[in-house]
Amino acid sequence: MLPAIFGISGPELTADERAFFKDADPAGYILFARNCENRDQMRALTDDLRSIHGRDRLIVSIDQEGGRVVRMKPPEWPKYPAGEAFARLFEIAPASAIEAARVNAEAMARELALVGVSVDYHAPFDVRRPETDDVIGDRSLGSHPMQVAALGRAVLDGMSHAGVVGCLKHMPGHGRATVDSHKMLPRVEASDAELETDIEPFRTLAAHPLGMSAHIVFTAWDEERPATLSPTVIDKVIRGRIGFDGLLLTDDIDMQALDGSIPDRSEKALAAGCDIVLNCWAKMDDQIAIAERLGAMSAETASRLDRVHAMMGEPAECADTEELLAKRDALLAIAEATA
Repeated sequence: MLPAIFGISGPELTADERAFFKDADPAGYILFARNCENRDQMRALTDDLRSIHGRDRLIVSIDQEGGRVVRMKPPEWPKYPAGEAFARLFEIAPASAIEAARVNAEAMARELALVGVSVDYHAPFDVRRPETDDVIGDRSLGSHPMQVAALGRAVLDGMSHAGVVGCLKHMPGHGRATVDSHKMLPRVEASDAELETDIEPFRTLAAHPLGMSAHIVFTAWDEERPATLSPTVIDKVIRGRIGFDGLLLTDDIDMQALDGSIPDRSEKALAAGCDIVLNCWAKMDDQIAIAERLGAMSAETASRLDRVHAMMGEPAECADTEELLAKRDALLAIAEATA
């Protein structure tokens, strides 16, 4: 199996994509708005992907957080709030905020499961600060590590109850970045001691089987290389101090924070200690080049991937989506009533 996750160009597979994916056998796929027209179309697409590989347990992933970061959009799908809504409620009623975040995530994940999505790159465990760039902004679950960990755990639990695997991102923390890593490389000058605040939420949830790296230079740990490409950050911080031994994905390898060709970046990320390269833009030339450059995944990566697969499943029996959303809205109304 190829240690890569690939994007898809449209609402259905092209003949070239189907042939390439069958031959390359990537670890999984990521969907964007271009792939999400309606429920029937999405289910047909995800069923098609599984038929290529002949296995039900497959990473079919998406960025569906709520707020600005949604791929499955209204009116076809319900509208979900950004993380800031739960962070505001936490300041007033922490237990209510945790429950609101959990039922919101479960409702969202039930919609994902119905269309064959098995992994959601949610929740951001980035601790927000006054200088945090808007690329995180209202996506954050708060400015205190304990709060971020508590709400993040609720999101992961809610999604798991619906059979969908969530993700710890962006390790070891995106909250101190003052520029958007989609556009340029952030450099964080904080000390090692100061960065304890950033890694604390990840350490709390380190047993979770899936995480994503950050394209950020942390000068206290590696003055030259962003975390995604840094053996020091991955081995000493993410694997060591955080204690994360799950499947570590790169953030999108095509982001402008990184230099060099796409296959060069991909090779360097795996050499640094990432398990899987995430390539989002469905550019066939890049995907072919990645497949030619990378070998089959290691036994250690395959074992970590198995743990992600094992967490996928059928939704548990409980309230339906409308009931979950009604409960969420009632809880979030507490914050509105006290505003």
